[in-house]
Amino acid sequence: MEVPRRLSFPLVLPKPASSARSPLGAAGQTAGSRKDQTGGEKFISEEETPESGVIVVVEVPPEDGKAARRFSSQDSFSEESSLSEERLEEEAREAQRRAEEEEAAAKERAAQRQQLAIQELVESERSYLRLLQLSTVTIRSNLQQQLQPPPAGLDSMFLHVEEVIDVSSRLLSLLDQKQLQPGEPDFLQSLCDSFLSLSSEIEAAYKEYLAHYNHVTEVENSYKQKEALWNEVVRVIKAAAPDVNATSLSFFLVMPVQRIARYPLLLQTIQKHTDASHPAYALLEQTTHTSVALNCRINEYKRFREVADKYRKTEMLTIKDKIVRLNTHSIAKKTARLGQQIKHEAGLKPKLVDEEFDALEGFFYVLENGILELLENVEMYLQHLQGFLSCRTEDFDLDMDGEKAPICYKEITTALRQWILPMFEKRMRKLIHQPLCALRDLLVGPRNLIRKRLDKLLDYEVIEGKPNLSYEEQAVANTYRTLNTLLLTELPQFNGLALQMMWSTLGTFSCLHRDLAADMEQLFHSFAQQLPHSSLSPGAFWEWAESSVLEGARRLQHLCRMLEDKLNAPDAQPLSPSSQRRLKQLTDKHGSGKIFQVMSTVVGTRDLDLNLTKGELVAVISEADSRGDRRRWLVDAGGKRGYADASKLIRYHQPTDDPPPSPHPSLAEDVTARRRHSYSPAGNAPLPMSQPCFQVVGAYDFTARSKHEVSFRAGEPVRVLEPHDKRGSPEWSLVEVRGGQRGYVPSNYLAIMPVGAGLPPNPGFFL
Repeated sequence: MEVPRRLSFPLVLPKPASSARSPLGAAGQTAGSRKDQTGGEKFISEEETPESGVIVVVEVPPEDGKAARRFSSQDSFSEESSLSEERLEEEAREAQRRAEEEEAAAKERAAQRQQLAIQELVESERSYLRLLQLSTVTIRSNLQQQLQPPPAGLDSMFLHVEEVIDVSSRLLSLLDQKQLQPGEPDFLQSLCDSFLSLSSEIEAAYKEYLAHYNHVTEVENSYKQKEALWNEVVRVIKAAAPDVNATSLSFFLVMPVQRIARYPLLLQTIQKHTDASHPAYALLEQTTHTSVALNCRINEYKRFREVADKYRKTEMLTIKDKIVRLNTHSIAKKTARLGQQIKHEAGLKPKLVDEEFDALEGFFYVLENGILELLENVEMYLQHLQGFLSCRTEDFDLDMDGEKAPICYKEITTALRQWILPMFEKRMRKLIHQPLCALRDLLVGPRNLIRKRLDKLLDYEVIEGKPNLSYEEQAVANTYRTLNTLLLTELPQFNGLALQMMWSTLGTFSCLHRDLAADMEQLFHSFAQQLPHSSLSPGAFWEWAESSVLEGARRLQHLCRMLEDKLNAPDAQPLSPSSQRRLKQLTDKHGSGKIFQVMSTVVGTRDLDLNLTKGELVAVISEADSRGDRRRWLVDAGGKRGYADASKLIRYHQPTDDPPPSPHPSLAEDVTARRRHSYSPAGNAPLPMSQPCFQVVGAYDFTARSKHEVSFRAGEPVRVLEPHDKRGSPEWSLVEVRGGQRGYVPSNYLAIMPVGAGLPPNPGFFL
């Protein structure tokens, strides 16, 4: 039969008055159960009253029924407790000592690693700066001197390197000014202050260099394609930097790309081994965050520049190239854009309106129009100035040596045309025309980006409402957002700089004219006493000058009107025999009132148009074409009919006076009868005479109408070379006139006259 287990509980006995407090007062707060040596289980109460001095433990006898009751005394328990406390205290002190030693060793290791990281940052910066200076100064100059001619694009490879070198040298200079060593406590604070003060300059220098780095690789790859050139480049690099073991320019030029990415790593390493209680820890943390943000902004700027470089270029594609680029994807994309535009115009779908961008775009187009108009005006101004300088009136001798005023005017004009105005023109081209041309070329990039943004906006509107976008659609959306952000960021800066350049150009234009007026005033002052009207008052002088200019303008206008009337007058020279036959034929058929003469060559451009030469006679059948167009007349050209431009036809007035008679009307009839046939191929050659008796002269004035003809006046002696043309027709004769000019003239314009009668004989022009 199993004996039930009895529970035991402590009995607290009252403390005698003479007894002291038990040493268990501090250790009696913990309750628990433990087994004694007999295997019984005893329980101790959790609380102990301060007055209790003896604890009575009631033990539960073991299950086998052999229970024993034992009472422990206060003295034995106190002795055991004091020994255990001393041992625990000693172990705690030992553990604390070891922890302090480990903490001190860890701090010392962290300090050493921090110092090494700081030294690495500073020393690597010095080495980096030295290699950049070596590549920019030594290697670049050696390549330019030893490679003749220098390779194309060499200078563009080192673009923006000077800004990177400058900002790196300024960073080291700020550290050297403090005269601190990397191991000193204040050096870390000085390093952080220097980096933060130059963070904006570092970002500006490195973002331009990284955006331009793709061009560096392109130029170097072009060098590598030419084996001889690349071998020379490698030879120069090894000779200039034998201790570096570099074999290409990219070994040096890639360093800024790597360096800007190492700043956050080095600063994070320093921060990792810096105690949070360090005075410069907060500043170091700020510097680390700044370097990380700086890299992010540089990467974003580089991405924007890549997008801008991709879309701002203008491609000159032929029709064949455009056809090759056509595919289903491009056709579908352009069709979607066209459909989107039709929906916008029809009001079926609203546009995405960006008021800020619309304002920037409008200002850009206004600015572009102003720049182009200003450039056009400047070019026209320079053209007129060049035309004025080309008329060198001072080179002509006007036989005014005895007059003083014309000589002064001539010297003034010579000084203006040879020194003052050429220098003014040179400054105009350099300070105004060239900057405006460069600004005009810069307008192409933003204009292309604005047009491309409109295309990408149409693509973006198609996919805007979709809940889930594919990879290609996400790329389209990102491209539009990038272009929009880029234009919103860069277009205001471009507009501001372009407007500033435009105002600066106008200011320079005013300054150049002020300098020109000062030079001309100084020139005229030197001749002021020798010129007329120099004694007049300013008001009277300007009144005289104005009246003189107006009078000169009136005379010039009158001269121009006279010349215009003279040039527009119809040519009344006599007709050739073939033209006379055509005139007679057309007059008999259509009447004299319908005869017109062609003023200039007519080339037909439509069906039924005629090709007519200058001076040709035609008869007008109808003063309009079949559609009623009065600018095209139906004419008869002596057998062939067609249309001709009415503005090139003028009415022909047949001369009523007979040709002037021969200056020798008493010439014998037989001589007159054979004057046109005496030099024909069928006629007999005249017998040699000791002194010539007859000569060939021009019977009437003749004006050449083409380069194959020659002009002469009536009575001018000529020499007949061939009495016929190349086809053998006797109607034209090849002659030589004074001056050695040769050409064809009508044979009936020639006459044989005896020597004398006021015309001196000329043996060179006899038959």
